[in-house]
Formats: sequence, structure tokens, C-alpha cells
Amino acid sequence: MNLNNLNKLLKTEPAYRLKQVKQAIFHDLLSDWQQATNLPKELREKLNQELPLEIRAQVSISKDKKTIKALITLEDGKKIETVLMQHKDRNTICVSSQVGCPLGCLFCATGQLGFSRNLEIGEIIDQILFFNRYLKKDNQKITNLVFMGMGEPFLNYDNVLKAIKLLNSQESFNIGARHISISTIGIPDGIRKLAKENMQLNLAISLHAPNDKLRDQIIPLNKKYPLKSVLNALEYYLEKTNRQVMLEYIMIDGFNDKIKEAEELVSVLSNLPKSLYLINLIVYNPGDFPKKIFKPSSREQISKFRRVLLAHKIKVTERYRLGREIAAACGQLAGKNN
Repeated sequence: MNLNNLNKLLKTEPAYRLKQVKQAIFHDLLSDWQQATNLPKELREKLNQELPLEIRAQVSISKDKKTIKALITLEDGKKIETVLMQHKDRNTICVSSQVGCPLGCLFCATGQLGFSRNLEIGEIIDQILFFNRYLKKDNQKITNLVFMGMGEPFLNYDNVLKAIKLLNSQESFNIGARHISISTIGIPDGIRKLAKENMQLNLAISLHAPNDKLRDQIIPLNKKYPLKSVLNALEYYLEKTNRQVMLEYIMIDGFNDKIKEAEELVSVLSNLPKSLYLINLIVYNPGDFPKKIFKPSSREQISKFRRVLLAHKIKVTERYRLGREIAAACGQLAGKNN
């Protein structure tokens, strides 16, 4: 949906029309302007031609029905994936911010696709719109957003923040800022910019290794932004916001999951206040990665790693694995149907 066209289309209409149109999009969740019977027929036809509400998508559903992946075809024919994760107390969408990704991280299917372009604001909004329509039949709605889908959000910073501000507003979905998270591989400028935003958004930073030697091997961008520069930006963010940050750490068998790496991680984070970060352990999800073959860490090794962190009074969580059989888990989004 091209939201940039909205004001142009309505500039000759009475001022109240904009409110009616936004009501139809964000609250009534209409998929065809002909359903908006409070609008003049001529305007409905014009909107259907120039601002169609249809979202073309193919849906894959996990066996337990807790994870639904949508492969969305954009106006230019390019495809993105977005994932709905249903829990007892919330409905969370994993949102994409780019078509593909330019970073090429070796553990991530999206990174192996290469980069096509940034998503526009409306294309980000459409992901939430699609799943709110999907949930409407069950009288449910989206409660949480995580920008952890395809792409690096801080490389599309302006569009991502504008989309978030719209999603947060009462005139659209009114999703609270504290229920919105942005995940970055570690773009220092983006981390600092977010620190200055007057919004209580959540930040997640993908560390995945406790030193540059290991991080260089799986995250090409680390050569440009080494671990020290990322942690310096994180220190600035914590001082500025006093908000807790999630540090993501993918667990790869024999690569970054040994006791010595856990101890090194404790050391490299020693300057940060422990009350303001937690480490989220992510079990590696296998995919079609031609450049390097990885295996997920064993349960035993993850437990050993976790115990080291806990012994130093570091808060640790472990990401629950959802949607692997439909290639919808962390690191598996590749813009194709299953």
C-alpha cells in the first residue's frame, strides 16, 4: 500500500475523509474499498485504482499452528517474508525491513540472498495489516512487533522509524512502544540515533561472538564496525536511555559455544551495568548456506555456557524455537514459499 498517495488522493476531499479512510484501513481492516460504504462511490473506485487494499500473500502454517509465515509479493514483484508467532498472552510479528539483506552474515538465509532494496513505509505497514486481517476472524490482533525479519533495520532507519511512529499512533494500530523491538547486527550510528529518539522502544543487538576474530568469520560487517565500536555505541545508548538491551548470541556447535567463549563474553561486557542488559541465547537454525556448514550447539553445551553467565550474575534467556518446519525460525527467512 502506497501511503504516500493517500494525502494526494484526498486533497480535494473534505478534511474528515482522511479520518474515514484511516478508519477503513486500520480499524475496519477492509480489503476492498467497495466495502467502505460511508465513502462516495466515485471515491471508492478511485481508491481501488490508485490505493488498492489487496495484499498478495501465500501462507505457511506450522504443525502446532503457533507460527504462520506470509510470503508477500510487493507491487514490483519482489517478495518478502513476515512471521506471526502466537502465544497465550500475545501475538507477535517478526517484521522485515528490506528485500534481502546486504550484510551477508553466514548463519542467516536472508544474508545469502543479497540485497534488492529498502522497504517503503507502506510495505512495512502491510505486514502488520495482513496479519491483523488474518487474526480478525478470531477477534484477536497484533500486540507485539519485532524488527527481526529480512534485512538490517538501521540501514533503512528513516522508513522503519516512520512506520513505527505510525503503528504506535492511535489513528492506526496503537501498538505501545514498549511492545516494539528493533534488532541490529551492530550499526553504531543507528544505535546512537535510536538513543536520541523520544520513544521507549526495545533494542536488541546481535553479538554472536565475544571477539573480533570469531565475529569476522560470520559477520562481514564486523570488519567495518568491530566489536569495540558496537559496545561503545551500546554504552552511549545505556547512558542516554537507561533502558535494558537484549544481546543476542547464536549458539553454533564448536564455533562460539565453548566455556572459554562464555568467559570471554563475560569479560568483554564487564563495563556494562548488569541491570541494563540480558543475553538471549539463540540455537542455530540450519538452512541452505553454501558458504559454510554449521550445526546447532547441543543442549548440554548450551547449559554449560549458560551456567558460566549465570555464575557471574548475568541475566540469560533462551529463544524458544518456533516455525522451523516452515523455515520461519530465526535466520531462516529466504523469501520463498515452502
